[in-house]
Amino acid sequence: MGRYRPPAPAKSPYITQTGYDLLKQEEQALWIRRRKVTQALAAAAAEGDRSENAEYIYRKKELREIDWRIRYLQKRVPILKVVNQLPSDQRQVFFSAWVSLECEDGTEQSYRIVGPDEIGIQADYISLDSPLAQALMGRSLDDQVIVETPNGTKQYWIVDIRYDKS
Repeated sequence: MGRYRPPAPAKSPYITQTGYDLLKQEEQALWIRRRKVTQALAAAAAEGDRSENAEYIYRKKELREIDWRIRYLQKRVPILKVVNQLPSDQRQVFFSAWVSLECEDGTEQSYRIVGPDEIGIQADYISLDSPLAQALMGRSLDDQVIVETPNGTKQYWIVDIRYDKS
């Protein structure tokens, strides 16, 4: 058995304006943080033996993580497509919609469908690429949605659809 893993499926390139602005801010903040980490790394390296220098080892790891994230953002941000316009039919579920769902047990949950780069911003954001979001796309109020999950099939009913300007 080898270590080969097939490449991950490509993520959707769509993002809200708010999410795009946050990614640009993160990239700028990473460059500032990188400058500080580089200075701390140089100071730690000047202390002598690097093999047993915990500060040096920690700063090298931190710099590696920052560089990885900067590289990712530099590749990802240019291909993103900012979705500013609301859909013409706001009675259906599309990108950036807030959708309230009623579960089988009668509880209600609300989610916003956003791009895969935005899902960490708030707990109730779900990726456009997720199975639930894919099942919701194009659906209307009072539609029943069936989603296959690792724990079995789940049923939901759409009780509210709304769009925000952001």
